[in-house]
Amino acid sequence: MSPVGTRRAGPRALLVQLDSLQAVLAVHARLEQDPLAGQVDVLAAARTVLITFASGAHARAARGALAQLDAPASAEPFAGGDPVRIEVVYDGEDLAAVARLTGLDPDGVVAAHTGQLWTAAFGGFAPGFAYLIGENDALTVPRRTTPRTAVPAGAVALADTFSAVYPRRSPGGWQLIGRTEARLWDLDRDQPALLRPGTSVQYVAVREAVTLVNQDVRGAPCPAAPDRAGVGVAGCLEVIEAGPLSLIQDLGRPGHGDVGVPASGAADTASARQANRLVGNLPTDAVIETVLGGLTVRAQGELTAALAGAVTPARIRGADDSSRPAPMDAPFALHDGERLHLGPPTTGLRTYLAVRGGIDVPLVLGSRSTDVLSGLGPDPLSAGTVLPVGEVDTARMVGLPEVSALTDTIASGAAGPAVLRITPGPRDDWFTPASREGLTEQTWLVTDQSNRIGIRLALPDTPGSRALERAVTDELPSEGVVAGSLQVPPSGLPVVFLADHPVTGGYPVIGVVVPEDLPVAAQLGPGTSVVFVAVDAETLQPLPCTDAALTRTPWK
Repeated sequence: MSPVGTRRAGPRALLVQLDSLQAVLAVHARLEQDPLAGQVDVLAAARTVLITFASGAHARAARGALAQLDAPASAEPFAGGDPVRIEVVYDGEDLAAVARLTGLDPDGVVAAHTGQLWTAAFGGFAPGFAYLIGENDALTVPRRTTPRTAVPAGAVALADTFSAVYPRRSPGGWQLIGRTEARLWDLDRDQPALLRPGTSVQYVAVREAVTLVNQDVRGAPCPAAPDRAGVGVAGCLEVIEAGPLSLIQDLGRPGHGDVGVPASGAADTASARQANRLVGNLPTDAVIETVLGGLTVRAQGELTAALAGAVTPARIRGADDSSRPAPMDAPFALHDGERLHLGPPTTGLRTYLAVRGGIDVPLVLGSRSTDVLSGLGPDPLSAGTVLPVGEVDTARMVGLPEVSALTDTIASGAAGPAVLRITPGPRDDWFTPASREGLTEQTWLVTDQSNRIGIRLALPDTPGSRALERAVTDELPSEGVVAGSLQVPPSGLPVVFLADHPVTGGYPVIGVVVPEDLPVAAQLGPGTSVVFVAVDAETLQPLPCTDAALTRTPWK
């Protein structure tokens, strides 16, 4: 039997360490079949299983259950049934290089690849991407020293001990040995992912040339405006100008991490909920998330709207060229034909526009959110897009004006740096004591390379500023990560993962921003100063200002 060890990955997630991939798959299968109380998602990786929960209380209770769980060291967790056949034309750009690295000739590489059964172990960085483990290590090869900026959809590749098929065109550093027309991700299937953890795969060599198509994994286009004479139909919003980036968002699509789909959803969930509350919507209704203002929309029908989040000057202009201001954090009428324009925000980064009835675009995996990493959901808004508004439930009350959901910690100038609370990360012991102290003792700066995937941080040009250094230099096998994770790449400059982060990562996580502070993190614009405060994962109370603040006992 293999002992199970756990560490916290923030207040609402646990990372379970196991001794083998077989044990990982066994625990993953067990937790899928018999979920723990409050379990939202379970994600298998090379040597770990990440479990996310609905609340901190559920995560605390799960630690006791997991402490009594033993994982079989050599179980047979693989899914039953016949293997999935994937036909491959072996003409990849790196086939000769793989032959040299393995001591085989190209025909030998093909024979080794097709001569063994492969099993999907865990999901990767894109929907449908699966890490496949073989029956032997004959094709163990390193990643390319220089990743490609674009790998075509359907490329069959090798890296380390794994094989994979790229579901869509994306950057990548794996060794390419062939190509296939098999669709790894198809939203028209009941199960969009062809390969899930435990699925067996048999590669088959074919000589016929295949035509690869870059797979479009986005949802259906937004439908045309409904008939405004229809009973219960609120109307539509027509996008006149989209600004730098405007997206449809709701509370996301959790529960699909094992096939490479992040939860996504509104980056600032507190402001999105507030906007919906003000117009009498459900918290799950879709809103518009817009960055840095510039959005202009026109009402088709009599609408009730609200703005929340980043404080932005907004005006409503009528067909007769009349003009009036639109309030923040309060419901207001948007009459038929009127235009609403949002200026650049004075505080914060992302503003949320809710309309009574919700933005009624098609659901994709249970959500209307646009996921910029995976390409799921509706396209980013552009001029001419018409957004239908859902039927209005007259039982829902329109809200009263509220205080902004934003805190004054993100205001520029006198308010000082934004404060983000963090809990110890599952890999904080991979860093030197000086770096663990430096994470919370230094002020960090948000860079202009930040987006919905993550906030990239830099250090101010001041004496004594130092990047984070690792005490453990080994390569970390890919493992699950949660929103708020502070992943530290070789540069030593942390990246704070936001809503559209990849479900797995290969760099150690030194800390995790608590979920309650992620709305603040999502509102931090380039140049904003940030300080981290270490807190206990259970109580969220500050930890002592010592080296012990970001360390704890070994896996237990």
